Amino acid sequence: MILAIDTSTARLGIAVYNGSEVLAESCWTSPNRHTVSLAPAVDEMLKNLEIEKKKLKAIGVALGPGSFTSLRVGLSFAKGIALGLGIPVIGVPTLDITANQQPIAEMPLCAFLQAGRGKLAASFYEVRRGRWGSDGKIEIYTAETLSEAITEPTLLTGEFDADVRTVFRKNKNIKMSAPAASLRRPGYLAESAWRIFEKGEYPETSSLSPIYLHTHDPILN
Repeated sequence: MILAIDTSTARLGIAVYNGSEVLAESCWTSPNRHTVSLAPAVDEMLKNLEIEKKKLKAIGVALGPGSFTSLRVGLSFAKGIALGLGIPVIGVPTLDITANQQPIAEMPLCAFLQAGRGKLAASFYEVRRGRWGSDGKIEIYTAETLSEAITEPTLLTGEFDADVRTVFRKNKNIKMSAPAASLRRPGYLAESAWRIFEKGEYPETSSLSPIYLHTHDPILN
């Protein structure tokens, strides 16, 4: 049994996965309230499932990129549970979660999230061994510069708001995922973390650190 926690941005999500199915999943927008809402939400989910925390074998957590404060809340909470139970924390890059929930396609994929102040953090993916994979490179763009960077047919998914969608509609090479398919789902985080857990190929919990956004970096064009 694994508990997944994603507090990368204002969109917060949790899920419980037993290795075969996602038993519960919840995601919601919680601006500046992660500290207040996370623990009660986890307790309620486990209570509804009638699962005690001691049955958890690992905690999956989104590592970012994301907000400095939001990521600290999620990782600190995950480490606290893990320390008390003597179980590992499995970190998964946030953009990988967004990418892996998209269907495999012949065209490349770009996953992004809101980085604040009109900036976007994005990474490009291609199909590798039946899954979306990237070199792990994350860059900072605006919607305009990211659109300019896409010069071939590309599937684009992430945290779209109305203004961002308006910009991307102008580029005929961009195929945007639907709103429901763009929602970053913690169930996919749980699946990814479980695969890593089963392989036993993960670092010590104490060495895990978030992938923070550096929004002062030059914007790519």
